[in-house]
Amino acid sequence: MITFPKHLLEGYKAFATQRLPTEQTRYRELSVKGQSPEVMVIGCCDSRVSPEVIFDVGPGELFVVRNIANLVPVYQPDGNAHGVSAALEYAVTVLKVKHIVVLGHAQCGGIRAFVDKIEPLTPGDFIGKWMQMFIKPGEVVEQRDHESMAQFVERIEKAAVFRSLENLMTFPFVRKAVDAGQMQTHGAYFGVAEGSLFVLDKVAKEFRNAHGEA
Repeated sequence: MITFPKHLLEGYKAFATQRLPTEQTRYRELSVKGQSPEVMVIGCCDSRVSPEVIFDVGPGELFVVRNIANLVPVYQPDGNAHGVSAALEYAVTVLKVKHIVVLGHAQCGGIRAFVDKIEPLTPGDFIGKWMQMFIKPGEVVEQRDHESMAQFVERIEKAAVFRSLENLMTFPFVRKAVDAGQMQTHGAYFGVAEGSLFVLDKVAKEFRNAHGEA
């Protein structure tokens, strides 16, 4: 017999009796007027890194797309299906978001598998092909001298944010909005163990602790 996960039903009951009454007006408003979030977050599927929880937002405040290792592909207008690109197109051209945040995180399984070159990262599977978007043709990603494995993995996790921000700008509608001053792109990195957030300083090309900043 197939049964719906009990803890999810219990969670919904708690939501319906505790949180929903305080936000019922907001939900009704959203159902009538539709959504108009100012921020899009491109994050990882990892269950420990929920943008709505990290940024403590309510319904309708974030437009979120999550995938393995929070990657953004390059603009590729071919005949294939592109989920991230479609979400990006909708956010920018329809919702007209003002900010796009690429949210990376520590202990990313996709990045660790990529670094370790372990199964199931074989050339023919979905994960292997997806992670190949992270590197450019001919690019070699290797551990540096005097760099521990932990430091190597963290560097690559952060590099994935840089690469996704770079790939964002290959989309004509993204570049147009950014160049017109209608939208900004941002990078962030979440430390799972400490619950710490680091925001990318694009000028310095460094992630800075967001604690205490408004």
